[in-house]
Amino acid sequence: MPDLAFEVIAAEIIPFAAVPTLGFTLAITNQVPCEPISSISLRCQLQIVAPQRRYGHEEQERLQDVFGIPGRWHETLRSLLWQHINIVVPAFDEHITVTLPVTCTYDFEVVSTKYLDALQEGRVPLLFLFSGTIFYQDERHQLQVSRVPWSKEASYRMPVTLWRDMIGHYYPNSAWIRMRKDVFDQLYRYKVEHGQSSWEETLTMLLAQAGQEVQP
Repeated sequence: MPDLAFEVIAAEIIPFAAVPTLGFTLAITNQVPCEPISSISLRCQLQIVAPQRRYGHEEQERLQDVFGIPGRWHETLRSLLWQHINIVVPAFDEHITVTLPVTCTYDFEVVSTKYLDALQEGRVPLLFLFSGTIFYQDERHQLQVSRVPWSKEASYRMPVTLWRDMIGHYYPNSAWIRMRKDVFDQLYRYKVEHGQSSWEETLTMLLAQAGQEVQP
């Protein structure tokens, strides 16, 4: 039965995907090379292991929407599920590298986006938890099936700048916000009634009326 070892060795921006995507390079080694792998139906649960890093004062303020006030973080600071990934690994004997595509969103209703956007510097501790089905050939070249044990995992510390660069590539100088349809309709009527040509002008006017200065 194959004994697979998993290691995430790199990460990069996939620049021309349909949606913002990071690609994590996954190295898979078959520690029983006499049993060639025909394919792997691989599943991965990607977690952000938030307790494994320190947070500056500004980061703590921005993360209150995720973990609450810092004084309670000993109770509330926890790992966050980022994504489930499914890929098919092609045939190999001893070693192969594949890309784990991680699609990203700039929707601030999503907890992982709130977390990643709050970070100023350093690295994001990630944990990849693997499962799935292995199709392989035994010593008599007969096709066999086995499972990827739940104990198989890999860690990686992703630079915060990589996520920021990806967001900047797909959404340059922009942010997304979701609101209820009735609120949007009222805001749209306000924009039309005041002859504003852009949403930036509309929101800037509302902020000025509220006494809030918009930073350039």
